[in-house]
Amino acid sequence: MKRYNFPKKKDWEEILKRPAGSVHEIEPLVLEIFRDVKLNGDAAVKKYTKTFDKAEIADSRVNKSEIDQAVHALDPELKEAIALARQNIEKFHRAQVTAPVRIETSDGVMCWQEKRPVQKVGLYIPGGTAPLFSTLLMLAIPAKIAGCEEIILCTPPDVNGNINPAILYAADLCGVNSIFKIGGIQAIAAMTFGTETILKVDKIFGPGNQYVTVAKQLATKFGAAIDMPAGPSELMVVADDTANASFVASDLLSQAEHGTDSQVILVSTSQEFLKAVELQIDEQISVLPRKEIAAVAISNSRLILCENEKIAMDLVNDYAPEHLIIAAGKKDFYLKNIKNAGSVFIGNYTPESAGDYASGTNHTLPTHGYARNYSGVNLDSFMKAITFQEITKKGLQNIGKAIEIMADAEGLQAHKHAVTIRLRNIDKDEEI
Repeated sequence: MKRYNFPKKKDWEEILKRPAGSVHEIEPLVLEIFRDVKLNGDAAVKKYTKTFDKAEIADSRVNKSEIDQAVHALDPELKEAIALARQNIEKFHRAQVTAPVRIETSDGVMCWQEKRPVQKVGLYIPGGTAPLFSTLLMLAIPAKIAGCEEIILCTPPDVNGNINPAILYAADLCGVNSIFKIGGIQAIAAMTFGTETILKVDKIFGPGNQYVTVAKQLATKFGAAIDMPAGPSELMVVADDTANASFVASDLLSQAEHGTDSQVILVSTSQEFLKAVELQIDEQISVLPRKEIAAVAISNSRLILCENEKIAMDLVNDYAPEHLIIAAGKKDFYLKNIKNAGSVFIGNYTPESAGDYASGTNHTLPTHGYARNYSGVNLDSFMKAITFQEITKKGLQNIGKAIEIMADAEGLQAHKHAVTIRLRNIDKDEEI
């Protein structure tokens, strides 16, 4: 890891730079596949599945026998773990249900707000070396609680045309029954435009590699909404001598093993603690099955020594991490002053892995500094707030004059007339 001692604020931007993406190189390929899928539907999707996933798929839809086989094949202990995670995720997201807001703003003017589900949502779940069935739980559970009418799942097949059984089991457990063996750009395109077999969706959720990330961003140009801009996983830890160096090292490695473009940063006010963590990383990384991946990410990551807690806090807010662990004695100071973070983990016994799997919070979070202006996925991500109003004759008399004056000032005479014609009708009724 690269070490920085007491860096000046003017250097923070360079020090905290994320791994560079290659959006401009990818965009032409994404647009080409989008055009093909829009024009040729399922045939184009199958073509790209063969090209990129090396799988020839006769029918991309997963059938019931495949789901049943996955349910029976999965290890019972893993089923129990998934059930516990599902329970906690459901509890946390069900608690986010809010009652309608209703208020009489003026006498006779009733306004209220109700939330309604997004009708059709598409979930993208990566497969490959890390089949993220946990992400399926994080997306399908709140979608079900919200009451989404259609939940489509796309996930890439292996070379034999199979889906990881844990993904199929989690989908079945959460009540997702429209599952397709489609990955990458072609999956996002299929959900954006619809095909002969895949429903066009209103909003697309889920992580993916740089190709999927760019595809999701471009999908917004064609009428589909997305959960948030997302990129490689990242973790920032703020720790001092009250923390356990081996714990912190394990947290840093847990994110580094996601991918070579992941980024982990340790911020501390203790030189000795930074050294201790560095030794622990060297010791722990050697036994990881994904050590080659983690090693590349670690080599591009940072150890930053700060003069005091205030500077450390400013650095955190400047970076706006996807995940933030606070393992410091003055945790209350940090908690009070956090402005930008996707999800926060507090204390020595709160690993980031808990949020990834089973504590109940959602792990689909904004990366690349988007925590400054985006929330992570939550129940409201699957809902829309619709406002309603009902005005009586008396209510219109109370606010009508103000509306007329404001509309007139903006030069919108039809707006003014829509009120005036009603007020005149009320006056006639009163005369009669």
